[in-house]
Amino acid sequence: MSVPRPSPPDGVSAGPPESVGAGELTPGSSDTSPDEGLIEDLPVEDKAVEQLAEGLLSHYLPDLQRSKQALQELTQNQVVLLDTLEQEISKFKECHSMLDINALFTEAKHYHTKLVNIRKEMLMLHEKTSKLKKRALKLQQKRQKEELEREQQREKEIEREKQLTARPAKRT
Repeated sequence: MSVPRPSPPDGVSAGPPESVGAGELTPGSSDTSPDEGLIEDLPVEDKAVEQLAEGLLSHYLPDLQRSKQALQELTQNQVVLLDTLEQEISKFKECHSMLDINALFTEAKHYHTKLVNIRKEMLMLHEKTSKLKKRALKLQQKRQKEELEREQQREKEIEREKQLTARPAKRT
């Protein structure tokens, strides 16, 4: 069987000119491949095309299938690697959050120490103020006692002065 040839456009000849010899190029034929004319001239049988296609497929198909399988394995391995990478990233994020937590605990310990020191100072100040209040109370009591003694002393002196003052004698 032969493959039907397409009809040439108007004004263009279907074959090579007879005056041109083998190996000579026709004007304007530099655009076409040298094998182009050969394919059109050969009759092509369907069986031969099928056999050539099967031969070509049998030659390249196993390699292509192996390549396809290798690509599938690679993509599966990539998926596994991506999952593993995501897990590692989440572990690093957890580590960073742990570092943040450790920093918070360190800061909390620092502030706890400050709080304990402030509490000690407040207790010490409370003790000092209690002692000062007791002392102030004692001083106040002492002053009141001294004032009472002075008052009593004055009264005694006034009484003594009254006794020492001359009284007129009573006439009997």
